[in-house]
Amino acid sequence: MPDAVLLLAHGTPDSADEIPEYLSHVTGGREMPESVVEEVRHRFTLIGGSPLTPLTLQQGWLLERELGLPVYVGMRNWRPYIADVVRRMRSDGITRAVIICLAPQNSRTSVGLYRRAVFAAAEGEIELLFLADWADHPLLADAFAERLRAVRDPFARDAGSPLTVLFTAHSVPCRTVLSVPQLDHHAAPEPPDPYPVEAKLTARLVAERIPGLAPEDWFFAFQSQGMSGGPWLGPTVEETLIALHQQGVKLLIIQPIGFLCDHVEILYDIDIGFRDFAAKLGIEIRRPASLNDSRLLTLAMADLARRALK
Repeated sequence: MPDAVLLLAHGTPDSADEIPEYLSHVTGGREMPESVVEEVRHRFTLIGGSPLTPLTLQQGWLLERELGLPVYVGMRNWRPYIADVVRRMRSDGITRAVIICLAPQNSRTSVGLYRRAVFAAAEGEIELLFLADWADHPLLADAFAERLRAVRDPFARDAGSPLTVLFTAHSVPCRTVLSVPQLDHHAAPEPPDPYPVEAKLTARLVAERIPGLAPEDWFFAFQSQGMSGGPWLGPTVEETLIALHQQGVKLLIIQPIGFLCDHVEILYDIDIGFRDFAAKLGIEIRRPASLNDSRLLTLAMADLARRALK
């Protein structure tokens, strides 16, 4: 049986000129205020464009080399689109595929939409082994911990004191995480979205792997709340930075644990936005390198694929 792996990611435009079309995909065709479009374009341009697509393709290539199986990459909101990639898989004769979302923590606004897109494209012609979440995979936590220690250890030596770590994950609309009642009163309500619990679980597993990082030395916040209105999951990073400033924190490491490679939410939101915000409070921020081509990340995904195929 011809087997393969399909990695799914959010997607990013190739140029600033494509941002309006890209945002249209993100919102499902809902028109965004021009001020939001211009702000997204500004951030995209300021960091020289998002490297998400080439980095994700590299992650796919590294996994393919590790597994000895074809690995495809599909994006939900940009090229290569999931539907186009699944169509190519079908023409290549793939009949069974492990589907790994490059969003380890399960949420209806991310993983749920990926699942819907890939099953619709497969039309029952490919057996899909869909992995909904892998927030607690030990090798994923090892990968983040490896990156964190590479920054924390020398930073702590320079500071001569324990350092505070702030773990972050992308926020989602509050309506996403609420229990959704069923029209049929005899049916059980849909369970709450697992995302906030799984995001904090990943953070805890990483923190436990850092020698000397006491529970009181690390915190968690949700970043990159949407600009289109409505309540989003918090606390925000900005709120947390103010609280840490009031506690006298001067040195801080921000470690995102929901992103597996560099893109706008890291290169702009953390490296520019949060760093500037913290500097005004007298807090110095450092950030570990993103996983990108991490060997441990490759091994984590390879383990997921092998287990699913068994």
